[in-house]
Amino acid sequence: MPSLSWRPPEGRYAGPMDESVGSPIMDEAAAHTVRLSDEDILRERVAELAADLRAAAMKGDTLRITRLLSDLLQFKRLTPERRLALEGLTHLIDSMRSLALTDELTGVYNRRGFLQAGKRFLDVARRDLRSAYLVYIDLNNLKEVNDSSGHAAGDDLIRQTGSFLRELFPSYGVHEVLGRLGGDEFAALTTDRKCPSRSEILLRARMRQGLISDRHPLSLSVGLAYFNPLLPIGIKELLEDAEQAMYEHKRTLRLASAARNAIPLERARLARQGGPSPSGGSPPSRRPGVPSAPGTTA
Repeated sequence: MPSLSWRPPEGRYAGPMDESVGSPIMDEAAAHTVRLSDEDILRERVAELAADLRAAAMKGDTLRITRLLSDLLQFKRLTPERRLALEGLTHLIDSMRSLALTDELTGVYNRRGFLQAGKRFLDVARRDLRSAYLVYIDLNNLKEVNDSSGHAAGDDLIRQTGSFLRELFPSYGVHEVLGRLGGDEFAALTTDRKCPSRSEILLRARMRQGLISDRHPLSLSVGLAYFNPLLPIGIKELLEDAEQAMYEHKRTLRLASAARNAIPLERARLARQGGPSPSGGSPPSRRPGVPSAPGTTA
C-alpha cells in the first residue's frame, strides 16, 4: 500500500527534512560556517596584498605600489578622482618608506637602508665592472661623552660624525652610499678610486677639529674593505670584512694608548729607584770639560 505521508517535490528545498512535521529546516550552523569561510578568504587576500604592498614599498617600486593599492581598494576602473587618490597614497607610502630607512639624527641611511641601497650599489658595480670600497667608522669616545656630558652631547657627536661623512664623500646619493649602522658605527660605500685612506680620514678628522669649534673631538677607529667586481661578494660579507679591519685598528689604538700611559709611570718608578730610563739605556754622562750637544742641558 502506498505511503500517504506528504513530501515536497525533489529539489524544492535545500535543507534536511524534519520528519516529525514534514517541513525543511535550514542548517544555520552550516550557513554560518560558509559565511565565515568567505570572510576568511577575503581577510587572507587583504593580508596578502598588504604584505606585497609592504615589500614593494621597501623596494621603492612605485608602479607595483599603485597596482596593489588599486587591487586593495578594489578599483575596477580608474576615474580621475581615483587616480589622484592613488597618487596621494603612493606618495604617502614613499615618504613613510624614506622615514623607515633613514637615521633620524644624521639624515643618512639607517642599517636597513644601508643594506638595501648597498646591495643595489654593488649589483651595479659588478655589472659595470667597477671596483668599490667600504669604509667602516666607529666612534671611540661616544660612551665617554654620554657618561660625562649627557646623551644630548652624545647625540651632537653623532651628528658631527654624519656631517664629517658627508664632507668625506660629497657625492653621496649618486656615486656613494652613507649609513649609520648602530649607535656609534657608520659606513660608506664608494666607487671613487680616490677613496680616502685610513690615515687621511684620521688626519681630516683632526683638521676638522681645528676648523670647527666642536665641543668634543672625533676619536675614530677606521676599517676599509675592497670590492672586486671580478670576484664579487655580498654587502654583508663586505661589511664584515671592513668591520674586522676596524676592530684591528681599534686594538692597535688601545695598545698604543696603554704604552703611552705606562711610560710616565715606569719613568717615575725608575727615577725613585735610580735605574736606567725605560728606553733601556743609561742616563747620558758627560766628561768634565766636554760641552753638551745642542738642545741638551747639563
